[in-house]
Amino acid sequence: MIDCLTAGDRQIDLSIPVCMGIINATPDSFSDGAELQRSGTTSFQLDIDKALFRAETMVAEGATFVDVGGESTRPGAATVSEQEELDRVIPLIAAISASLDVCVSIDTSSPVVMKEALDSGAQLINDIRALAIPGAAELLASTKAAVCLMHMQGAPSTMQKTPSYGSVVLEVFDFLKSRVAYSLECGIEQDRLLIDPGFGFGKTVQHNYQLLKNLGYFSQLEIPLLVGLSRKSMIGEVVARPVEQRLAGSIAATTLALASGARIIRTHDVAATMDAIRVNLSYSSAE
Repeated sequence: MIDCLTAGDRQIDLSIPVCMGIINATPDSFSDGAELQRSGTTSFQLDIDKALFRAETMVAEGATFVDVGGESTRPGAATVSEQEELDRVIPLIAAISASLDVCVSIDTSSPVVMKEALDSGAQLINDIRALAIPGAAELLASTKAAVCLMHMQGAPSTMQKTPSYGSVVLEVFDFLKSRVAYSLECGIEQDRLLIDPGFGFGKTVQHNYQLLKNLGYFSQLEIPLLVGLSRKSMIGEVVARPVEQRLAGSIAATTLALASGARIIRTHDVAATMDAIRVNLSYSSAE
């Protein structure tokens, strides 16, 4: 297993779990994007000061990464143009990179957005389509940026309509194995790769919990595992609470993921997640 992730000019220690904070620069995120809208505007315009303050708070709370997204990937989400995505994320990435000592991740599948984001200071590409868009892998191979390869069945607009698997664990594993092999063939070094089973992306609640229970199976790929469980419907369906009341359930799921070897926890709630990571570390090191 790789314990040190190369992300641009950073070497990030993953021998112990770390936290990735989420900043949604979108009006229709399932969780918190609209909170960052500039006051007094009718159409969505990101308030850079509000978003930068959120990033500063996350870093102060212990985040190693800040993940910026300009296209909502919630179930049923509509696509946005590349230009709109660029307008949402590039000023924020530049502002964070200029003022904070944190690895900035860009949540995108577009090679155009990837390049502009990397030029603006991003050092990790978080791609829900696992470099499937033509030109993405070639672009990444020419850089030193890290990349997270995620599994998704279908597309955000339709992925939750009829997700179906023979064996969700084996099918997700085989997909990620093939995308890791593809990335290596394209010239992306192994120490720049992360994998994400894609909780909530074309999976039923049962599928999600089957994956969570079997996360340890993915250690065979010898690539660090990133998981995003925060506030998702797999939590809401079980605890019967709205998005803003899912913290306890999210932390419970995070604790299970940590016990199964997750190395990066992507979350809206950095302080609470860091507490879970610290407790997990103390438990793991106890004799």
